[in-house]
Amino acid sequence: MQDYKNTNAAQSTITYDKDKIEAPTQNIYEAISIIAKRASQINVDLKQELVEKLDEFATHNDSLEEIFENKEQIEVSKFYERLPKPTALAVEEWLNGQIYHRTPEVIDGEAVKEEN
Repeated sequence: MQDYKNTNAAQSTITYDKDKIEAPTQNIYEAISIIAKRASQINVDLKQELVEKLDEFATHNDSLEEIFENKEQIEVSKFYERLPKPTALAVEEWLNGQIYHRTPEVIDGEAVKEEN
């Protein structure tokens, strides 16, 4: 998993330069599609990491009457809430050239599969 805690991604909404976003692909729609796919991957990674950390502090009780507030779980949750959103992280990676992407070869309007 990548370290999403040490990033310069925006914490709130900002306006990005359209030319910088589309520069690697020369197509804004393709760039946005790639960024969206990466944001989905980041979201899954962060959610999985959060669940794993919360499970470390979980107290499993069969009694429904007893509900304990676990301060460690609350602190972990607050930390993840303060992280930049997955879309901001993905845009930051895109602008820094950290996202690998490729366009499949197209012949007669159909993508050609690479043979191994």
